[in-house]
Amino acid sequence: MREFGFELSLCARLERAGGIVARQLGGAVHAPGSRILDVVHVEPGPAFDERAAITAERIPGPAIEADVSAGKARYWKDAFDLHPDRTRAIVDRAVEVGFFERERRGGREYVRQTTRYPDWFSTITAVENKPDLSNPGDLERQLRFDVALGLVDEVILATESYVTRAHLNRLPEEVGVWRFVNGEREVVREPTALGSNGWGVELGDRHPLRTDVSFVSPDEKARKRRWIAERAYGKGWRVEPPSCVRGSIDEVAGSSVPYCTHYDRIVNPGECGTSCPGYEPGEAPDADLEAERDRKTGWVADPAGRRRRQVGLDRF
Repeated sequence: MREFGFELSLCARLERAGGIVARQLGGAVHAPGSRILDVVHVEPGPAFDERAAITAERIPGPAIEADVSAGKARYWKDAFDLHPDRTRAIVDRAVEVGFFERERRGGREYVRQTTRYPDWFSTITAVENKPDLSNPGDLERQLRFDVALGLVDEVILATESYVTRAHLNRLPEEVGVWRFVNGEREVVREPTALGSNGWGVELGDRHPLRTDVSFVSPDEKARKRRWIAERAYGKGWRVEPPSCVRGSIDEVAGSSVPYCTHYDRIVNPGECGTSCPGYEPGEAPDADLEAERDRKTGWVADPAGRRRRQVGLDRF
């Protein structure tokens, strides 16, 4: 099975255990694009239902951090220490997803939170997918990056390969290892907690005699962890089927995945196109992935929201 199919199958299996699962999220702080986490599992906290009641979308981080509360409206420009254009975009998005509401006073726009942002998640686990350990690529460095930074609570390697003692010796000892074959998971080694609430070290560019590093504070890590959790909540892991006459939907661990009858396997729709010998444009098969996610998880596709009607607001 190609890595994409392996990844979707693992996501479907993880989702059965509960929590929020997402794919391909940034896992660095100072150089955000330098590390992409294959799969992220977010364990719900005690206030998860409160978060689910606000919006199905990601809430912008700057809106959460802004000097805005549910109890008192603030002039929108005074609530952010950002460029006005950036502030405008954040406010508009926060209103759109139902986390902010607007009111006008004397021709000026004020904003307030529709509800207090809840402490809704607990542990975050990152899973690095490497089905074939005979072709590891930069696997060891990627895992050392995650362990040194300690942004997530646990790091796990998932593979189809038989795991030898030599494989384990090449990996940071904190990294857990799963063997995942035909939907069944074997725990080869349990992960060690990384201490995500402390300082971290982000590995940078490599040189012949050194590796650049930067230190990441607990506050920076906390903001990034919230970004990961929010991004995971809004994004999920499901993928729309390809717009091709040979595209279809298959089921893995009770969840829908994009399938190609030409290749007879799970397929990445992003790779479908004229370069494929089996490609023929057509309507994508019907798949209500939001309804499926709503049905199988604690994520709510169409929450009631927490918007309150302000006295006199209908005058505007």
